[in-house]
Amino acid sequence: MKDDAGQLCLELQTGMKSFAQSILRGEAGIAKAKEEDREQAFNTLVTFLMSFASRTGVRDRLSIFTTNYDRLIEAGAELAGLHLLDRFLGNLMPIFRSSRLDLDMHYNPPGIRGEPRYLEGVARYAKLHGSVDWMQAGKDIRRIGLPFGAQDIEPYLKVPGIGEVTAHQLMIYPNAAKDRETADYPYVELFRDFAAAVCRPNSTLVTYGYSFGDEHINRVVRDMLTIPSTHLVVIAYDDRPLGRIMKTYAEMGRPSQISLLIGPALADLTTLTENFMPKAAIDKTTYRMSELIKQRMGTEPRRDEHAAAEMETSAPGTGGHQ
Repeated sequence: MKDDAGQLCLELQTGMKSFAQSILRGEAGIAKAKEEDREQAFNTLVTFLMSFASRTGVRDRLSIFTTNYDRLIEAGAELAGLHLLDRFLGNLMPIFRSSRLDLDMHYNPPGIRGEPRYLEGVARYAKLHGSVDWMQAGKDIRRIGLPFGAQDIEPYLKVPGIGEVTAHQLMIYPNAAKDRETADYPYVELFRDFAAAVCRPNSTLVTYGYSFGDEHINRVVRDMLTIPSTHLVVIAYDDRPLGRIMKTYAEMGRPSQISLLIGPALADLTTLTENFMPKAAIDKTTYRMSELIKQRMGTEPRRDEHAAAEMETSAPGTGGHQ
């Protein structure tokens, strides 16, 4: 009996380690791709991120939530110069903190007195199911310096003073117990951030590539839609073979608060960023030109208005010429 339990434990650890290494292989495939293809892929990712993150300092911060374990978003944010606030503090081995939700970045505009302004290019970031570079050291959750696309995790876990750490302590793995595991530390803090960010008036949640297969996330989305001013935008390549998106859409029963963009013609990241997403950067020249056009179009009467005015002045009893 003990031999069977030991064998099962060994197989589980091997499987979890292989799963973590498969994530690194996916990162390595991007890092080792042809330079032209890699640049195009990252440029598309940067454009996608900055379409949401390019906002003035008076608006609320963009909040990014992901269930993926890889570091593609982190890599894209680094290339875009986007600073991510992710609850980890420190430089050598950042540690997860529960008390840093309101931490932000401000600056004092030169020559202007008053309160500091929000620094542009900052977003809040949470990995709801953990990350390939997280580890549990005693009672603390730390982020290790794992290079993007590294071949193996084990060499980076051999650090003096943190005890025995293995690959299976890094993430919440796909299984039927995910709902219960997210109630543990630190995931309960991340889901609290998720609920606080979306379950409030006038918030918009955009999902990309999410098939609505996690009930603990769907619960928060349903609660969000009970607020009439909220909106859900679903972007997905397809809904096959399980059809979860359309099933969830029907169950929520709020079609006026949900927009669906499903299909390769809409959800392909390159097509989406080139044809449907707003301009990523704040172009002052374009903004000024649009303001001038708006002012001119708003003050110049249209032809039908001219015709209506002439008919009114020429009509009998209006004081015009008869």
